[in-house]
Amino acid sequence: MSITAERKQELIKEYAVKDGDTGSPEVQVAVLTERISNLTEHLKTHGKDFHSRRGLLMMVGQRRRLLDYLRKKDEKRYEGLVKKLGLRR
Repeated sequence: MSITAERKQELIKEYAVKDGDTGSPEVQVAVLTERISNLTEHLKTHGKDFHSRRGLLMMVGQRRRLLDYLRKKDEKRYEGLVKKLGLRR
């Protein structure tokens, strides 16, 4: 259900703005997107898992706030990230 350490490192390497970058909005959104997709798959088979559903909704809200922040700071970075991750909007 959660992502492995190796997968997380791959995401950090792929979306990092500079070397050693783990806290930029791009990296955070990429990691959250991976976790959201994994949890969505889990909820397809476990429809009554309401505790995980609440966690999913909280992650979606966090990702939305990070994307809004990035959009306000730098529109080009926002558009590039949304296109790269294949998010709607």
